[in-house]
Amino acid sequence: MVQDEAVLKRRTAWLSVISNTVLVIGKLSIGLLTGTVSLVSEAIHSGVDLLAAFIACLAVRKASLPPDKDHDYGHGKVENVSAAFESLLIIVAALGIIYESSGKFFAPQTPQSLDLALAVMLGSSLINAVVSARLYHVGEKTGSEALKADGMHLRADVWTSAAVMAGIFLMKITGWAILDPLIACIVAVGILRVGYKMCRRSYDDLTDASLSDSEEKRIGSIILETPGVMGYHHLRTRISGTETMMDFHLELDKGLPLIQAHAISEKVETALHREYGPCDPIIHLDPR
Repeated sequence: MVQDEAVLKRRTAWLSVISNTVLVIGKLSIGLLTGTVSLVSEAIHSGVDLLAAFIACLAVRKASLPPDKDHDYGHGKVENVSAAFESLLIIVAALGIIYESSGKFFAPQTPQSLDLALAVMLGSSLINAVVSARLYHVGEKTGSEALKADGMHLRADVWTSAAVMAGIFLMKITGWAILDPLIACIVAVGILRVGYKMCRRSYDDLTDASLSDSEEKRIGSIILETPGVMGYHHLRTRISGTETMMDFHLELDKGLPLIQAHAISEKVETALHREYGPCDPIIHLDPR
């Protein structure tokens, strides 16, 4: 099962690489041909997406390796590092788009062959919509932070592509060349917002932030639903790559023989695995 998930994650990561390669070539060639700065900006963005997709591929492969003598807890944090680096790439790309567009405000030029630019952006939106949905679905299914980050990244691209299409269409019917750099800057602000959200999430994972209160209550409910459990305390949680890490004190009847107490503890662990998949509950038994 674990091996199947690793193969699925690798194949899905390569899907992102292939789609972004196609988009970079298409957007850059048409953007330069038509002189559309918003389209060139989108090509730069897709170029960052391509680099991020390669990083996600490497991270997924590395994170799937088993524990070794230098990494007793495995390599799951590699995916969190990948997601953090990708968020920084998004922010850099957005700042690059703003820099590229700012000069066009003072010397706006009406792009040529806007119909061709519209067709490229429509194709880009459709490809990104399909690929981002697949990436995020597999990321959720396998708990891969790298794939989820890549999926969120491409999902943002769908909206930025739509904004660029709207701007190109308005330029076509109004002839206002100033719309080209203006739309590019609006797109960049949207990209910055996505980059910030991803950066914040990656920071939380890398600094071992606890799960949300609702998730910890959910864990508590699973513990208390196990027959024989009288309570729990000192619950601690964090995320490491695809795994939910947790430890807590399990309160059991003080008259229980050790073998029965251990059996109840195993039932709790099985229930948590069933709900959270790969996780590593560390349980301390307390008499009550």
